[in-house]
Amino acid sequence: MKKLLLALAVAAAALAAAPTPKPATNTLCPVLGGKVTAKSPTVVVKGQEYRICCMGCDSELKANPDKFLKPDGTPKNAK
Repeated sequence: MKKLLLALAVAAAALAAAPTPKPATNTLCPVLGGKVTAKSPTVVVKGQEYRICCMGCDSELKANPDKFLKPDGTPKNAK
């Protein structure tokens, strides 16, 4: 029981220490270019949250961020 409580305490501390990602501001999916809204799913990449058009785009963006994002984190398809 003590080990379980210790593990939970360590996990809680790790979550509390994790930095909060910057909120998403993009209006187009960085991967497929479809329109996104505040209700669209999001994914965090390099400390920045991005709205995506579908859940298939999350793994693509995480696997290839440089393909879809400029060095400053702006989506390459941003207008």
